[in-house]
Amino acid sequence: MDNIIENIREELRKNSDEKTRASQQNFFKEKVKFYGVKNPVVQKICQEFSGQIKAMRKQDVFGVCEILWQSGYMEESLVACTWSYYFHRKYEPADFLVFERWINEYVSNWASCDTLCNHTVGEFIMMYPEFIARLKDFARSGNRWTRRAAAVTLIIPARRGLFLEDILEIAGILLLDKDDLVQKGYGWMLKAASEAHCIEVFDFVLKNKSIMPRTALRYAIEKMPEEMKTKAMAK
Repeated sequence: MDNIIENIREELRKNSDEKTRASQQNFFKEKVKFYGVKNPVVQKICQEFSGQIKAMRKQDVFGVCEILWQSGYMEESLVACTWSYYFHRKYEPADFLVFERWINEYVSNWASCDTLCNHTVGEFIMMYPEFIARLKDFARSGNRWTRRAAAVTLIIPARRGLFLEDILEIAGILLLDKDDLVQKGYGWMLKAASEAHCIEVFDFVLKNKSIMPRTALRYAIEKMPEEMKTKAMAK
């Protein structure tokens, strides 16, 4: 396990450059630790280790991922997200506690939040939809990334037309959130849901538009027909 961690870090160091590191920080308001490796290169490196990782036990790989998360480096968090997703067909209910800890303790920016939640946690929720109740608890968290996670976990299920009632409930919990990244998160969730349930999402927006932050509203209506957008944006 130690060899894998050192080997992946060595590959990240070899593929890093200062120009990429400087440009990456421009996408974040908070300070983020980078090696300076472009995302496609990170994914290529992950793939180079895929055979070795997939031959391991799931819980051992989760242990490797835990150590990668602890480093605080963006690229290591992306590796952890990718490798944890390799085992999505083997997820078990107890794994939720692992994912929840990663969100609460290690996620510190929108990119690692979205990468983990869109895929690893989103896939888990589609397998075990009873855990949506925990996402509603997430939405009431004092941690901004946990609140964002409540929404962005449901992006892919929303696009598939799943969990509309729960999506609208979570949007209602987050409705007046003052954090712009949480607003963007639940607005994105509503936009994804509108692909299959445009009328229902539109009705939610109209009902709440007098108090809904404009950031969330604009995200939610982005894929709606122009006449709907005009009506939603009207004073």
